[in-house]
Amino acid sequence: MQNNPRRRSNCPISFSLDILGDSWSLLIIRDIVFAGKETFGEFIASDEGIARNILTNRLSRLEAMGLITKNPHLGDKRKDLYELTEAGLDLIPVLLELSAWGAKHEPETAEAAAWLDDVQMDRSSLIQQIRNTVKQGGSVFAGTINVIDHPE
Repeated sequence: MQNNPRRRSNCPISFSLDILGDSWSLLIIRDIVFAGKETFGEFIASDEGIARNILTNRLSRLEAMGLITKNPHLGDKRKDLYELTEAGLDLIPVLLELSAWGAKHEPETAEAAAWLDDVQMDRSSLIQQIRNTVKQGGSVFAGTINVIDHPE
């Protein structure tokens, strides 16, 4: 990982929270993995209503930490495309666990995570499929390349 933040301790949970413990970073990564979002405008349109300055800050921080990359959009020079690095892809199991935990402890979110129960493959195969799909520019739910419509 690049630009390691100053550590409070050598605890791996503390280190992870130093990187991802704000309210927005995992939601940006979620949007890439689950919704196939890749531009500033797509992130700003998320339901949670992130402020532009906060989004700019978080995207810069995630890039500096080596979790995402930013590249010019080939079709529109005014835009940049954000994608996960290998370190960012390594967060897919964390997102799945957070989704399952949220569905278990908040019934109103259960429907959004119900797809996990419908997937007929073991956890490691699902994680690998999501990882491969996102690396190809797809996502779990959205776009022409997605896990839901094209399970392996």
